[in-house]
Amino acid sequence: MKTDRLKEKFSKVALPMAAEVKEFTKENGSHVIGSYTIEQVYSGMKGMIGMVTETSKLDPEEGIRFRGYSIPELRERLPKVGDDGEPLPEGIFYLMLIGELPSEDDVQYVSNAWARRSNVPKFVLDMLDSLPQNVHPMTQFSMAIMALQRESVFAAAYRKGLNKKDYWDPMYEDIMNLIARLPRIAAYIYRRTYKEDVHIEPDPKLDWAANFAHMLGYDDYDMKRLMRLYLTIHADHEGGNVSAHATHLVGSALGDAYLSFAAGMNGLAGPLHGLANQEVVRWILDLKDYYDGALPTKEQIHDYVMKTIQEGKVVPGYGHAVLRKTDPRFTAQMEFSLKYLPEDVNCKIVHMLYEVVPPILSGIKKIKNPWPNVDAHSGALLIHYGMTEYDFYTVLFGVSRALGVLSSLLWDRALGHPIERPGSVTFEWMKAHAAKAPVLK
Repeated sequence: MKTDRLKEKFSKVALPMAAEVKEFTKENGSHVIGSYTIEQVYSGMKGMIGMVTETSKLDPEEGIRFRGYSIPELRERLPKVGDDGEPLPEGIFYLMLIGELPSEDDVQYVSNAWARRSNVPKFVLDMLDSLPQNVHPMTQFSMAIMALQRESVFAAAYRKGLNKKDYWDPMYEDIMNLIARLPRIAAYIYRRTYKEDVHIEPDPKLDWAANFAHMLGYDDYDMKRLMRLYLTIHADHEGGNVSAHATHLVGSALGDAYLSFAAGMNGLAGPLHGLANQEVVRWILDLKDYYDGALPTKEQIHDYVMKTIQEGKVVPGYGHAVLRKTDPRFTAQMEFSLKYLPEDVNCKIVHMLYEVVPPILSGIKKIKNPWPNVDAHSGALLIHYGMTEYDFYTVLFGVSRALGVLSSLLWDRALGHPIERPGSVTFEWMKAHAAKAPVLK
């Protein structure tokens, strides 16, 4: 069997760390790292430290950092295609997995490995073909991932008997196989749902993102460049977001990569998470229709935003559970649009919204973050290059998010993280506790 140098490198990085974490926990396990309030419990545990994720960290003021590197730094330093290209997603996967910036050779190794593993079994495609075409693309995506579970190397190894110190080894195989196959599955769903079931065979000479664009039916160089950026910046957002946490939670019960990732994708499909990108596009299109399709003025946008708020609705694409500044992923997309498509009408609207919305939301006391998140811009870019089917956008998000949540899942198994089981209480218990508990100042 041919040696897998990425797998070997991961073992040399992760297994010594597993021993270090075990010793650290033994020596420091009783140390207190914070306090929390009743409000935090009832508001979705926001800000409560409850898990460890090695791949990325979201700072409220600085934004996301992947292994310490910001998005501007990664756009500059990760290997790319051409002088005017965007980072290859293979590079950010390598960085999250190993903890160091990859060389061009490292990235090519990952790309070749995924190309070799990318064949999707026919029974998965047959299952998709059995579904009505109007089943939501995210539902199809989740079902295809679950169908692939039959192929799990980890599940087969566990059934035969496996030392828990070796759980990471077959999990690596599952993760590499699953990531390799996701673009083919996603493209198949797109073509059967929107393109009269006419499919495009993969091109093994292309990198992972470019081949994905090709199978979707977009061979324009600019769309491939956008796909590389999109799949890189959506890859991870630390461990507490719904898709990452759901993947981690199911994985903590020793669910294989397919069970765990399907759970994450079901979380991503919620309107308050990944589905928000299609809500942004729908809202912008409604805005344009309201003004008879013309490019609205800032004053008109202001009025429409106020109308949305007065109707008790949110302005989609604005706000974030953690961030207290403009999402750097939004900024990266805005820079892309200003460089490559400065006259695009939808992008102009997005940029005007950036000027209009934050001052309005800043005046609403309960809104702590009036700034745009990643979803505020992505749809406008995709529409420009011809992908108008916004119900599919969350599937693109899911393909990208696999890089982060699955590399984190591998680290969970390598470090021997246990099953996650937080305690819960009743409202009566909470009232009794509140009567005698000190107030956190």
